[in-house]
Amino acid sequence: MPALSGTEGLLYVDEHLLVLDKPAGLLAVPGRGEDKQDCLSLRAQHLWPDARVVHRLDMATSGLFVMARGLAMQRALSRAFEERAVEKRYEAVVHGVVAGTEGEIALPLMADWPNRPLQKVDAEHGRPSVTRWRVLQTLADRTRLALEPVTGRTHQLRVHLQAIGHPILGDALYAPPDVQALAPRLLLHACALRLAHPATGEALAFESPAPF
Repeated sequence: MPALSGTEGLLYVDEHLLVLDKPAGLLAVPGRGEDKQDCLSLRAQHLWPDARVVHRLDMATSGLFVMARGLAMQRALSRAFEERAVEKRYEAVVHGVVAGTEGEIALPLMADWPNRPLQKVDAEHGRPSVTRWRVLQTLADRTRLALEPVTGRTHQLRVHLQAIGHPILGDALYAPPDVQALAPRLLLHACALRLAHPATGEALAFESPAPF
């Protein structure tokens, strides 16, 4: 497994947590099977053996990824994510021109069991899911959006945007083939995080410009 170098992808480290910048195409955590063991969390653990996972990023998504150091910090940070005390912002480029300047998508989501790992909108059985969006730039056939996932469902941003008719460019799971072909990767990036330090309470803020 390739090792994470001392500076590659590392934005912040202390004795309590790490903040890494995950490239698109690299798993955040191990998957099923021998061919899916190389991932950012295991690379980080080669350097910081006490590093522990507290949240996820899709393999196709790039951007900010936090790891706790030690069990106590893992519990504290996991609780912060669960209680929505961590502010997360993403950037995406979607197909088509989005009407308006900002808004909210509130569509319940659940696993599409016959087609795992796909998720789907389901008004009857889905879990409440909310995404806030704001237009950053509009071009002839696409729109750059700032996205705030109020909830943290699997594939939430990807499914919500596809559901309102604006799939993310390069999305191999939810976009039609012609929209997939418009970008060499999923144009979704975790670009900003704000949280309280789990040991000191200090306000922390991290940013990673979208690489597209």
